[in-house]
Amino acid sequence: MDTMREDTLPLLNRHTLEQREAGKLKPETDARSYPVRALQIGEGNFLRGFIDWMLFECNRQGLFRGSVAVSQPRPGGKYKLDQLRDQDGIYGLLIKGIQNGHEIEERQLISIFSRFIDPYSEWETFLSMAENPELDLIVSNTTEAGICYEEIPWTPSEPPATYPGKLTMLLNRRFEHFRGDPGKGLMIMPCELLERNGDALKAIVLRHADDWGLSDAFRKWLDECNMFLNSLVDRIVTGYPDNAPEYFREWGFEDRLLNTAEPYYFWAIEGDPSLDGRLPLKAAGLQVEWVPDLSPYQIRKVRILNGTHTLMALIGLLHGVSEVREAAEHPMWGARIREAMLNEIVPLVPLPPESAKLYADAVWERFLNPFIRHKLGDIAMNSVSKFRVRLLPGLKGYADQYGKLPDVITLALSSLIRLYEPHQIDNQWHGTRLDGEPVLLRDDPDALAFLHDVWQKELRGEWSRLERVNAILGSELLWGEKLNDIPGLVQSVHRNLQEMERKQS
Repeated sequence: MDTMREDTLPLLNRHTLEQREAGKLKPETDARSYPVRALQIGEGNFLRGFIDWMLFECNRQGLFRGSVAVSQPRPGGKYKLDQLRDQDGIYGLLIKGIQNGHEIEERQLISIFSRFIDPYSEWETFLSMAENPELDLIVSNTTEAGICYEEIPWTPSEPPATYPGKLTMLLNRRFEHFRGDPGKGLMIMPCELLERNGDALKAIVLRHADDWGLSDAFRKWLDECNMFLNSLVDRIVTGYPDNAPEYFREWGFEDRLLNTAEPYYFWAIEGDPSLDGRLPLKAAGLQVEWVPDLSPYQIRKVRILNGTHTLMALIGLLHGVSEVREAAEHPMWGARIREAMLNEIVPLVPLPPESAKLYADAVWERFLNPFIRHKLGDIAMNSVSKFRVRLLPGLKGYADQYGKLPDVITLALSSLIRLYEPHQIDNQWHGTRLDGEPVLLRDDPDALAFLHDVWQKELRGEWSRLERVNAILGSELLWGEKLNDIPGLVQSVHRNLQEMERKQS
């Protein structure tokens, strides 16, 4: 934080707002006046800049009439929970960016949280949330790694380490407390960026129920009376702004939870539109769609937004570019990345061409947002699996449809291989940019160890560069299939790597 002595300013909370005139920044509704209707697993920036802002807007219009109990999924999140408690759940949201060619900045104080529960020290309190008859919604963002199965012993007196384990015990408590009442089932909406996230979460919960020998009646209630809704979230939320002290001086208080988001947002939820009666997001005029099939929206976002992000991160980092906007405006790479989006990615998205092009144009405008500092190093985390999901289907589809490889996607794959020449510094894996500077690699340890071993074989003279490329592209550990079966790919990647080495020298 800035050393401009924010500690001389009072902390944002109810008392501070009552003691000073906050003008338009004062929350329009008080979460404490509503019953808890939602339990949120995840205390981070994204949910606070996405669904919490939406629920606050619904309350402002008198539609939701509920508050949120928030809990952290991991012990390390306790400090953020404590910050929320210290601020009585109130935090500021800055919406800044370019929308329809116009620069906008909006400021709002959000009040949606009424309870703060640490499941690791307040496990019984957490479980008792299941007995709340007003509870209707569970929402989560625990990262993609949070929705995973781990074999867990049945110890109901202690919190399981995983979110699905905690959720299973919570639902079992609700089933027992309400004696299997079909009307007490919940809407469970994971926001993790995982394909068919609701289905995945439900499968793990059912598996825990089987592992623990929970009753057939519970499993039937779980399956038939609760809705695990697949959903797709879309908004860039970057969190605490660098210039936060400037706002604090203007407002007269410090907000340690100040959050920043872009103007664009979209939420597609696979469910009957009648569910908006229970969760009135669309009724509030929000950009939310209840859809019969999430797949087209999933493919659109993953290929166009996330795929272009991954492509620009790999090429950009290798060439010393640090942020999304810098890459989009780069005198050489910006045009090539834009060309790849429109000519290599968009044509392979199974949507009407005009619809896909409009979405791509909106995405590019988001990349140029002058207020969002979206670091390529963050986007590049887990690049191997991201390339596999976001860009590989388009690479293969393009080759099948046009009989040739997509130039820039192939260059991104080559950049990944060049960047991922792993070596360790202070027990952390690093790659190397073309200018020789190290880049922190945050990826699957087995993948990094494999790439390190292959690279060492070339350094020791056991393999040529071509043999190394062939081994990497042929690794099912990395890609789930053998990419060296794609005609011309090994040769194209090898040529790209040779050209990179010439530029480096």
